[in-house]
Amino acid sequence: MAAGEPDALEIDADPEAVKRHRTLFRAVRRRRNPPLRRTDITVTDEAAVKRAVKAASLGNAMEWFDFGIYSYLAVTLGHVFFPSGNDTVQLLSSFATFAVSFLVRPLGGMVFGPMGDRIGRKKVLATTMIMMAAGTFAIGLIPSYAAIGFWAPVLLILFRLVQGFSTGGEYGGASTFIAEYAPDRRRGYFASFLELGTLAGYVGAAGLVTALTAVLGSAGMESWGWRVPFLVAGPIGLVGLYLRLRLDETPAFQKLEDESLHRASDVASAVETTTRSDLAAVFRRQWPTLILCVCLVGAYNVTNYMILSYMPTYLSDEMGYSEAHGLLLLIATMLVLMLVINQVGRLSDRVGRRPLLMTGMLGFLVLSVPAFLLVEQGSVVAVSSGMLLLGLSLVCMLGTMSAALPALFPTQVRYGALSIGYNFSTSLFGGTTPLVVTALISATGSDLMPAFYAMAAAVVGTVAVACMKETARKPLAGSPPSVATQEEAADLVESRAPAPRF
Repeated sequence: MAAGEPDALEIDADPEAVKRHRTLFRAVRRRRNPPLRRTDITVTDEAAVKRAVKAASLGNAMEWFDFGIYSYLAVTLGHVFFPSGNDTVQLLSSFATFAVSFLVRPLGGMVFGPMGDRIGRKKVLATTMIMMAAGTFAIGLIPSYAAIGFWAPVLLILFRLVQGFSTGGEYGGASTFIAEYAPDRRRGYFASFLELGTLAGYVGAAGLVTALTAVLGSAGMESWGWRVPFLVAGPIGLVGLYLRLRLDETPAFQKLEDESLHRASDVASAVETTTRSDLAAVFRRQWPTLILCVCLVGAYNVTNYMILSYMPTYLSDEMGYSEAHGLLLLIATMLVLMLVINQVGRLSDRVGRRPLLMTGMLGFLVLSVPAFLLVEQGSVVAVSSGMLLLGLSLVCMLGTMSAALPALFPTQVRYGALSIGYNFSTSLFGGTTPLVVTALISATGSDLMPAFYAMAAAVVGTVAVACMKETARKPLAGSPPSVATQEEAADLVESRAPAPRF
């Protein structure tokens, strides 16, 4: 509340009583809104911030490595796990299994999110890492449809469900973890490393699949080569688990749990703990922000999955490119995005989250059709140019969203509310994108359906960005200010000190 602004007590009180007892009301207001003290400010340890960023980003990279493998092997997995016949039916079956894991992501978010608000971010992120690695590794061990028939797709769906359930607690926790560790003025920069992990995971998956396909050929990949990328996920998961277990809990969560700072009674603490884990309370109190989160994430994920997951299939099935050729073009595009994404995050700290998010949404609204028309030209230069247009629009969101989304919710419910909103939207719009676009192309015969779908998502996203508040360089809701140095903390206290009266 700004200095000199009446609080709720004065607004509700009799104006005559306020006039008669100005000193009393001033004292009550000062007690409710005390001046900022040095002990209220979190001074971050840059080494600890970097460790947190590394551990969270590696987990995110592994998540997208897993999902990238499945996307880039969609055609091969359709042949391995589903009965032979119509190639389109096999591909749709493969993408349907891809989408199945997203159906349980909201359930994972509703379980792991409130748990992260109750027992801490670190423990839950370690649990989700174990489950993700185990589910991915297990897929690499499943016998083919030719070996065990009906049970092959059943086991595939089962382990995809394990992956989806664990992923329900991953992004919300990882983005919350980085946001709560980072200083307020550099949150965009540090949070952008989370999506750098996304791109790194996709590049690793695409590179490995491309190399295996080049060495083994289509026959070798269908025989046994497809298993290698899934089996590689096991050791990567153990490395990520080791890094996460070495971390301390986030400063914001530690301060939330510190009774000496809250000076709350045991009864009040019990009520607070119950409320944080209460899903009904999250929906009841945060529903406007949850709707905003769903719209932002929906627009972002439709475009994200369309480019990073579906595009290789589009190039091979609709444009006649070989799988390896299409993956190489995508890898080149993603490498360009990796070079600029941290600069986008740094820029969002200077100019704000909303301008960059709006640039990305409007980019898809205006450039989607021209980009896909370029891709339809078929030449390497035209396809690369079209993909780069889409990629540069996407990176405006990739480099900004991980800082913008956690700031929507207060610390007490941040992990839970973000996990619920993010995964509900991803379940509806993200994981279904390859399936929906493939079905739309099959039904209409138009290769521009992906562009129209991206434009529709961008319209929703544009409205959502227009409705959100700017959060750059500001403390997270429900948390004290977070700064990088003691000098910055002293300057902040001085700037907030009330002006002396003479």
